[in-house]
Amino acid sequence: MSTPASSAPGAATASVTPGHGTAGAGATSAVEQRLAELGLTLPEVAAPVAAYVPAVISGNHVYTSGQLPFIGGSLEATGKVSSGTEGASDEATVSPEDAKRYAAVCAVNALAAVKSAIGDLDRITRIVKVVGFVASDPSFTGQPGVINGASELLGQVLGDAGQHARSAVGVAVLPLDSPVEVELIAEFA
Repeated sequence: MSTPASSAPGAATASVTPGHGTAGAGATSAVEQRLAELGLTLPEVAAPVAAYVPAVISGNHVYTSGQLPFIGGSLEATGKVSSGTEGASDEATVSPEDAKRYAAVCAVNALAAVKSAIGDLDRITRIVKVVGFVASDPSFTGQPGVINGASELLGQVLGDAGQHARSAVGVAVLPLDSPVEVELIAEFA
């Protein structure tokens, strides 16, 4: 799937496969070209892990299901996000910086879900809302900074259309013990 490149804020370099899967197939949109400039490509849409679909259209909005930070079909890290000064030593933890990078991966995966519904990311006129969930150690309060990974990426690839309302919520646990999950609502023409 895709990972942020070193040029993206808070990101690490990883290999990506351009045009891999149905979400990345076909003509490349201007949005996908901006993703490519960041070293990113749209992944295949992740198969649902329960009874739902990746995205639904209602009127001129696409609502995505929550997207986990799958890279190459798996999670690179699991556990609670912790600044390292809190949490039990026997629990798996993820640093806020890594979680921010994973939130950006979630945003790319959400864009792939949007593309699967509308066919062309250039049809997006605005990201209306982003909701980010952070599996947090009980003492961790930096959820907004983690979800900035998704927000900043959307701004980079969509410009003004990437500006959005947002919620960043700390939760006890996420599916598959993921450290982050992101969903979005996109308006399109």
